[in-house]
Amino acid sequence: MILSIALRWGGGAREARDGGALLSYNRAMAEQFTKHRQPWKADEVAKLRTLAAKGKGLKEIAKALSRSEESTKERAKIDGIGIAKLR
Repeated sequence: MILSIALRWGGGAREARDGGALLSYNRAMAEQFTKHRQPWKADEVAKLRTLAAKGKGLKEIAKALSRSEESTKERAKIDGIGIAKLR
């Protein structure tokens, strides 16, 4: 038996099944969230190239650039820069 309950939480609605398992939710809150995308500067890309050429790992490069690993990986892919996979 599915019990449909509309809950208001932070502007979104969701439905729950017996036991509280989430079935669906309103994406209104998710659509309001925007990333803090900062444009890459030429000196940051140069530093990315330098660190990648030295064989540094993704985590270390991202930390040195004060960027997320995801952002760093995406930019490296755009510019065709290979980053070492440290194991």
